[in-house]
Amino acid sequence: MTDRPGGPPLSRRALLAGAVGVGGAAALAGCGSGGDEASGSPASTSDGEPARVPFLGDHQAGIAGRIATTGLLAAFNSQAADRAELAEAFAALTTTAQALMAGEAPPERARGFPPLDSGILGEEWRPDDLSVTVSVGASLFDGRYGLAGRKPRQLVRMPFLANDRLDPDKSHGDVLLSIEAGHPDTALHALRQLMRATRGELTLRWTVDGYNRPGPKDRPGRTDVRNLLGFKDGTANLDPADDSLMDDLVWVGPDDGEPAWAVGGSYHVVRLIRMFVEFWDRTRLSEQEAIIGRHKGNGAPLGGDREEDPPRFDDDPDGDRTPLDAHIRLANPRTAETAANRILRRGFSYSVGFDGAGQLDQGLAFVCFQRDLEKGFLTVQRRLAGEPLEEYILPVGGGFFFALPGTTDPDRPLGADLLA
Repeated sequence: MTDRPGGPPLSRRALLAGAVGVGGAAALAGCGSGGDEASGSPASTSDGEPARVPFLGDHQAGIAGRIATTGLLAAFNSQAADRAELAEAFAALTTTAQALMAGEAPPERARGFPPLDSGILGEEWRPDDLSVTVSVGASLFDGRYGLAGRKPRQLVRMPFLANDRLDPDKSHGDVLLSIEAGHPDTALHALRQLMRATRGELTLRWTVDGYNRPGPKDRPGRTDVRNLLGFKDGTANLDPADDSLMDDLVWVGPDDGEPAWAVGGSYHVVRLIRMFVEFWDRTRLSEQEAIIGRHKGNGAPLGGDREEDPPRFDDDPDGDRTPLDAHIRLANPRTAETAANRILRRGFSYSVGFDGAGQLDQGLAFVCFQRDLEKGFLTVQRRLAGEPLEEYILPVGGGFFFALPGTTDPDRPLGADLLA
């Protein structure tokens, strides 16, 4: 073991897992950091070209960076024998993620040994907007590692909510890795490298991967992303570039009554929502728009001309223009009282073939972050209970997690204070 001031010991295996690229990541330490629907602010070049996402910072960069075109979620069960071994796994995750995001490929080994890299990206790791976010589930705080007293106060196993049919094989987990990148092979490469580094301690529980189609001009109030119902997904999301707004609604603060280690982190919700797209495709356009509350073509609210036009629910108290049970009206009523319920969304679409009845298995991997789970997602979810959209969707998996605070020290792993 190698002792490091202020954190758990780092094993030789963890050092080797992330020995490449750590210096490069440290040099990039300047980390740049809802509404009714999901978008993010650019964390890359101004013209929209892929860029290197900085690893170091007070918050994990993948939470507030630009929405990438590829998303991948991988939940794991911990097989670590004790807390020290668990800390070793988090150190390996940290050093490996740091190297991946810095674009530093591992050295070549003698041909008589397995290579340190899968090779699917070739000889050069390109930046490709890659980010890795590490979160923990409620189950990690059971009796195995003596962490019960350190659990975030609102972190629980995701319960069955309205209209749910949760599949245990697609739900929950001790650790969640959220990977975003510009291309699917970049995300898959990162997953394999992270699994290689933690194979002794973490075993896969479930995965889902998919895509977005953000344009270079995505910005708060407008988006080019559409979900598989054909509607714009990202309008009126929080602006991650607004530090004050993020502090108010996304990042856990020092006065929130949370464990000290959790300050700077965020409650992380994942919902795998299947969409009955064949049924939806046979529904009248007027009914689709009434269910969502927006025009399908340009994303404008009903009665509006532009996507960024405010819905003005105050001028429509009886729902003559926007039905009272329209999705956007329930999700974000646009009142002073409900402004505190807004969440930061980072979902993506998925498609995994078809089911036994020959129906397409497609939908949305809904992802959101918030400072307060009760005030954020759970309050919004209660408002949405019974909405007409429920007839066309079915939540089948996901979980509640807590995204770890970032690290500003290249030698200090994510979760060091949690596992100290």
